[in-house]
Amino acid sequence: MAIPELALRQIERWCAQRVPEHLRDRLRVECRVRDGVVTIVELRTDDDSEQGIAQLRFDEFGIWSMLRSDGRGGWLADPDAPVASTPPPLLSEI
Repeated sequence: MAIPELALRQIERWCAQRVPEHLRDRLRVECRVRDGVVTIVELRTDDDSEQGIAQLRFDEFGIWSMLRSDGRGGWLADPDAPVASTPPPLLSEI
């Protein structure tokens, strides 16, 4: 399922606002899109490391859900995360 353009812009804006100005030369938060899934990652430029933060999934019914990183490269369902028709309610839980 294709990610709606407005939703993608909301997620990209959220990512850009996550990093304080004084850390932007060492840290970035980005989103990557693939097959109805937006993966949010933290990138550290000082050691070229990357850490997954969350995955936002858009299903065929137009509903968003979220998985959280397990810290080892996998993803776990977050039982406390809401499902929503737009990304902002999920982003506010991260």
